[in-house]
Amino acid sequence: MSRNTRNLIGRVLFYLLVGVILIYTIFPFYWAFISSITPNNQLFATPVQYWPQNATRQNYGLVMSNNNFLIALMNSAIVSVSVTALALIIGSLAAYALGRFKFGGRRVVLYTVLAMTMFPQIAVLGSLYTMISAFRLYNTLWALIITYMIFTLPFTVWVLTNFFKAMPRELEEAAYVDGATPFQTFYKILLPLAAPGMVTTGLLAFIAAWNEYLFALSFTQTPEKRTVTIAITAFEGATASSFEQPWGQIMAASVLVTIPLIILTLIFQKRIIAGLTAGAVKG
Repeated sequence: MSRNTRNLIGRVLFYLLVGVILIYTIFPFYWAFISSITPNNQLFATPVQYWPQNATRQNYGLVMSNNNFLIALMNSAIVSVSVTALALIIGSLAAYALGRFKFGGRRVVLYTVLAMTMFPQIAVLGSLYTMISAFRLYNTLWALIITYMIFTLPFTVWVLTNFFKAMPRELEEAAYVDGATPFQTFYKILLPLAAPGMVTTGLLAFIAAWNEYLFALSFTQTPEKRTVTIAITAFEGATASSFEQPWGQIMAASVLVTIPLIILTLIFQKRIIAGLTAGAVKG
């Protein structure tokens, strides 16, 4: 077999693998969208239809007229934005200290922060519930903001630490010569340079908070405090005596919840790529 033939076979296999991965990742969202515009009486029709004969927007209308879902959408936005902002503010300050200053126990602190991301949510659920109840935060948005921070903040600190560590030491020395304080050096010089890392970690923190389910289910009770992940599972049938799940509305709500994440990713995709690669190279 010639070298050109081997290269051609390798290229074909590579693109075939890429195609399989794309289908595997995109098809669930495609099927959710198709189900959201399919009339309820055609959802389980056989043979399977990959495009509805009579597409409808009724499910989207029902979802957008559902007050509980709209309230949950607002709650998710408030919680996700708050978690992202707090994670970036606290995480950037901690990462600056861990990445630019040398002190005893620095490595221990850094690996302790990393170890916090290894615990599954269910392992700390009981202790978090006790803490939330003790502070009388149960069924409040603050309960979600505080608990979400436990898993988003360690990741933020770890990633941003690598960014600050990779920055040239000459930047700080020049700022100190000009009379800048360490804090002025941080927010005027180093923080703008860490923008790709801030965007990357901020977006990942936002997505994690937006999609979180276990803590939202455990620490909220009334509809006015629920997030979208709980509101989607709480959709009921058209009648009180019906056990039918409104799959069309559930799929429509899922599509609406996913769209903001897709838009944010498309807007910041260049900074995300820069953020994922720049922190790994020590300059």
